[in-house]
Amino acid sequence: MVNRQVVGAHYGLKDWLIQRVTAVIMLVYTLGVVAFLLLADGASFEAWRQLFACTWVKVITTISLFALLWHAWVGVRDIWMDYFQHVGLRLTMHVLSLLWLAGSLVYMIKVVWGA
Repeated sequence: MVNRQVVGAHYGLKDWLIQRVTAVIMLVYTLGVVAFLLLADGASFEAWRQLFACTWVKVITTISLFALLWHAWVGVRDIWMDYFQHVGLRLTMHVLSLLWLAGSLVYMIKVVWGA
């Protein structure tokens, strides 16, 4: 039998770090998009389309949206663990959340990459 440590200095550190790193990724991406909107002369639909035609923008957008989904999973999972004491209900909420996030990932890839 393996004893799992549920208290101490390192419990939750990984989740805390994931939340911070994904938040920074989303912040940098958001600042980049805002900078484009503010600095682009006549930010039209065509300029926006040309920007997102670049592969590097698609890659950065995909990374940022994946960070958003991971950030959401860690947060929602912790909420379900805190507020649902019944194991069956908690498992149901986890599965529904994962299905929603997986569907969002598929839709994100379809929109960003035009697949």
